[in-house]
Amino acid sequence: MIRFEHFALNLKHPQAVAQWYVETLDCRIIFRQDQEPFTVFLGDSRGRVFWEFYNNPRAGYSPVADTDPLSYHLAFAVEDAAAVQAKVLAAGGSYVEEVRSDRGSRLVMMRDPWGLGLQLCQRVPPFLPPIDGQD
Repeated sequence: MIRFEHFALNLKHPQAVAQWYVETLDCRIIFRQDQEPFTVFLGDSRGRVFWEFYNNPRAGYSPVADTDPLSYHLAFAVEDAAAVQAKVLAAGGSYVEEVRSDRGSRLVMMRDPWGLGLQLCQRVPPFLPPIDGQD
């Protein structure tokens, strides 16, 4: 069996970025290395690993913060897009745009304080089971 494990980004401040996602979007630190390359693996609210941040100047830093968030973004399933949008803005994130579908879905495109694109997905019907449900 093959399953997705994570997507990695080489960033200048991986631990600060990871902490912001923990505090703002309910992510969990699954693994943290406090010496070079300062690797942090994040999991979602259920602890499923999905993202790795690290700092390796030899490799060059990920240019995703300099790209349109429509070209690259990480999407989060949310039950209340307006409430999470307010939380992201209060934590230093920025608003880009919102798209609403005829069926009632809300897709809110934002950036974190480092410029990484993120999307808040309040889909009708949801792609994922309810947040309090079991996989």
